[in-house]
Amino acid sequence: MHLEWYGALISALVYMMLYGFLHTEAIMDVADAMYASHSGKDAYEIIKEPTVGAMGVLYAIAGVLLKLTGIVFLFTHSFFMEFVAILIISRLSLLMLFKIHNFRSSFATTLKESLSTPYLIIAFLLFSLIGSLLVYHFILLLLIGLILALLISYAIKSKIGFVNGDVLGATLEGVEILLFIGVVI
Repeated sequence: MHLEWYGALISALVYMMLYGFLHTEAIMDVADAMYASHSGKDAYEIIKEPTVGAMGVLYAIAGVLLKLTGIVFLFTHSFFMEFVAILIISRLSLLMLFKIHNFRSSFATTLKESLSTPYLIIAFLLFSLIGSLLVYHFILLLLIGLILALLISYAIKSKIGFVNGDVLGATLEGVEILLFIGVVI
């Protein structure tokens, strides 16, 4: 009996647990804010509430399932370097978004102010070199990831009217999930 899928699932779960399911909460908050804005409620107030609605829970569950499925597929098909490349790309996309967006969050604004342009350039060059050593088509994946990050973040911003840390977290998850699907295809 072949149980490599079980090892891949455990590895994916351990990765997500060590990462603290950090952006799952962001997915919940953003989904709640988007649906609340449809009914005329203040999306910013909704995103800051400590409670979560049904749509937030459903989106978070869907996000976790899609991410686990993508990671398990990559691991069972020996796409280990592609997995690492996608993680690098999603983080580089966040650096780009910090430079592009204005935030409705003092924490995100402080992070943006501390991100110097030389640091950004060095980070992109260094991690692009590392990624290119891992995966020969890294630059193509990077461009796709950056475009996806822009599209997702602007789509969310158009719905709720602002960008904060939750929007960045939900964008990161969306980029990773879509790149997992892209590599699978």
